[in-house]
Amino acid sequence: MNQRLTGSRLSNLAAHAIYEAFDIFQTRFQEITHRAKNRFETRDWHGFQADAAERLELYREVVGGITGDIRKLLDDRLEDKLVWAGLKAVYSGLITGRNDWELGETFFNSITRRIFTTVGVDPQIEFVDTDFETPPTKSHQSVYRSYRGAGGTITLVEQILSDCRFATPYQDLHRDARLAASQIEAHLRKISALRVVDRAEIVRSVFYRGQSAYIVGRMFSASQDFPFVLALMNSPQGIFVDAVLLDENEVSVLFSYTRSYFHVDVERYYDLVRFLKNVIPRKRIAELYISVGHNKHGKTELYRDLLDHLAHSDDQFVIAPGQKGMVMVVFTIPGYDVVFKLIKDRFTYPKKGNRDTVIEKYRMVFRHDRAGRLIDAQEFEYLEFDRARFSDELVAELLKEASQTVVVQDDSVVIKHAYLERRVIPLDIYAQAADLEAAKAAVIDYGNAIKDLAATNIFPGDMLLKNFGVTRHGRVVFYDYDELCL
Repeated sequence: MNQRLTGSRLSNLAAHAIYEAFDIFQTRFQEITHRAKNRFETRDWHGFQADAAERLELYREVVGGITGDIRKLLDDRLEDKLVWAGLKAVYSGLITGRNDWELGETFFNSITRRIFTTVGVDPQIEFVDTDFETPPTKSHQSVYRSYRGAGGTITLVEQILSDCRFATPYQDLHRDARLAASQIEAHLRKISALRVVDRAEIVRSVFYRGQSAYIVGRMFSASQDFPFVLALMNSPQGIFVDAVLLDENEVSVLFSYTRSYFHVDVERYYDLVRFLKNVIPRKRIAELYISVGHNKHGKTELYRDLLDHLAHSDDQFVIAPGQKGMVMVVFTIPGYDVVFKLIKDRFTYPKKGNRDTVIEKYRMVFRHDRAGRLIDAQEFEYLEFDRARFSDELVAELLKEASQTVVVQDDSVVIKHAYLERRVIPLDIYAQAADLEAAKAAVIDYGNAIKDLAATNIFPGDMLLKNFGVTRHGRVVFYDYDELCL
């Protein structure tokens, strides 16, 4: 039947089918996310856990379904790039009126990457760069509320808490506002700011994760500004403020790549992420999208950021610092804090297992509560880099250890499969290089990391120091997943 359809007609039908699938995904994603508030109010922690698991699997489910539909629709013209070029153009027009256009582009890319074994990228059939230099739609409502601090800090915090309405009452709103205000005033003294808060900007939506809820924003005192986060808990006696975070490093850890994703119900994630970028400016856009549950678009942003770095630097890839892995070969770029991890063809004795078991461990980490101690990884296929970026020694190492994964051509190196993770300092190296107090703190946190993982029913398996790392915030995290077990 498809032979009787023109290419443009086929492109139009397929574009609308993908668009409808994306709309279904977003609707279901938002429905699950919207439930977080009620889960918190009713203290339904198991319900939230089930929602988190359902949301994590949703993307794979919807993309898998529509990919099968497109295969049937396009039939023997499935890999006709003229059809796909037209399809992409029609689809771009369809998402122009949406507030989640950037997520729509990534959704489209996910389908083309499943259908085509594209080496590198192909701008003809995927959104390598966004089609929209500026947002194609306007915000109907600001992502944050603005407050004036004229009535004093206690009154300001009371108003912020009051505007976050829950079905469950606060235990003692005035008490919590007073205690929070005391910490804010102490912070103002610490940063040598004026003793008053002029104004505050607070995200309208509450962030939910696990058994906690977070009010997120920033405060201004004259020319200075700082993050402002209230961590809320819900006990049988009511909701209370459990912690006040005012330091950028503290808030950065809250949004860390070692944490499970937030559930935050907003209309435009584009606006939310840009606001968060102002609050914690050292965070990549990619990490912020990932932190609020749009990990696939975070992966897109990470790839774009990597391409931008390579375009503006002469950095060469090098073997990552630390002892060589028994299961993975790891390389990095000195000026870019990400590592590339490739599964070896053969594991070093006495390691057992195979490629499939390692991939399953990474999937387990993706699904599980990472407890702030497991590094999130982004999985990539068929990455292509300039051969000149690789020394002969590195190429030899990659071909020796991962020849099933690495293909070297005249002017390029193709990586068939890789995990990209944030680079940290291996704990064994850190313990030797750091001063005595820092080394002691790291060793103590190493113990805390093991306890935190145990609290979420995870055992590292291999507890050698070389399998742990230290983040820029001094937190110890685990990154060697081949022996990870529940």
